[in-house]
Amino acid sequence: MPPTLNDITPSQGPTGGGTIVTLTGTGLIGATAVRFGSTPATSYTVNSATRITAVSPPGIGGTVPVTVVSPIGTSNAVAYTYVAAVVPVVTDVAPDSGPTAGGTDVTLTGTGLTGATAVSFAGTPAASFTVDSDSRITAVTPAGSPGSAVVAVTTPAGSSAPSPDAYFFYAAPPVLNGASPAQGPVAGGTLVTLTGSNLLNASAVRFGATDATSFTVVSSTQITTTAPPGTGSSQITVITPGGSSNPIGFAYTDTPVLTSVVPSSGPTSAGTVVTLTGANLATAASVTFGAVAAGFTVVSDTQVTAVEPAGPAGPVTVAVTTAGGTSAGLTYTRVAAPAI
Repeated sequence: MPPTLNDITPSQGPTGGGTIVTLTGTGLIGATAVRFGSTPATSYTVNSATRITAVSPPGIGGTVPVTVVSPIGTSNAVAYTYVAAVVPVVTDVAPDSGPTAGGTDVTLTGTGLTGATAVSFAGTPAASFTVDSDSRITAVTPAGSPGSAVVAVTTPAGSSAPSPDAYFFYAAPPVLNGASPAQGPVAGGTLVTLTGSNLLNASAVRFGATDATSFTVVSSTQITTTAPPGTGSSQITVITPGGSSNPIGFAYTDTPVLTSVVPSSGPTSAGTVVTLTGANLATAASVTFGAVAAGFTVVSDTQVTAVEPAGPAGPVTVAVTTAGGTSAGLTYTRVAAPAI
């Protein structure tokens, strides 16, 4: 009996030919020809008695019968449709930016994408791609150089032309050089200035695993941010389309506590040395008697000595300010000298 055909997959392709089709049926061993209409296939392979793979020859738009010829006869026909070739067009790339290391999953939208044989970024083949439909391709970016890269799709009908909508921006990895100040209170709220490079388009600033309360990209070399609440040592990182930056250290400091002022009173004149005892005093930045700053020396995390400034007679509040905030105040009393 002559061969029998049951199916052809795919059942259509471009008029330029070159489509690999699979013919299934019976009695296919010994096939001597595969014909698209009256035109022989560009090539074919008999895989088994039930399967042949063939490459479609060029044709004109419309449907043609595909048959298999063997020494004992010609098979029945299955339909194959030639579709006029449409040059691919890329109308959108999303996301349109990512790191120079590659690996970004992008979706290409457009027309005429069926049968794509290549996707490239600035001439470099995509790490991988999948044709989802005639209007959509998903691809993985290859590694690239910082800057814009034209995205192109190639099909048997040709390659897409560059357009403003068919670009992908390779962003260099962000780099952090410093954070000022590099410490703040556990309650958060410290305004921190980050300096570095490649900081544009930052999408997040993180203190450890916690996102900053807010941040502003000042330039490619500077970001200002507000520290969230935290404890202990934390690592600040910046996330941009180029990836995640190197970490910069930030220390959370406990609020200072005062427990005693010795002596607790003295003359209205300046010069009395006062010992302040408490906790979390190591980063003391100022000691005040009321609104007046005093000279001071940090002895340890639990002790600071200060030189009482001159002031009017009466009680005054003594407080210590550190990177962790300002302590609750204790009372120091100035005593007027006796009148003569």
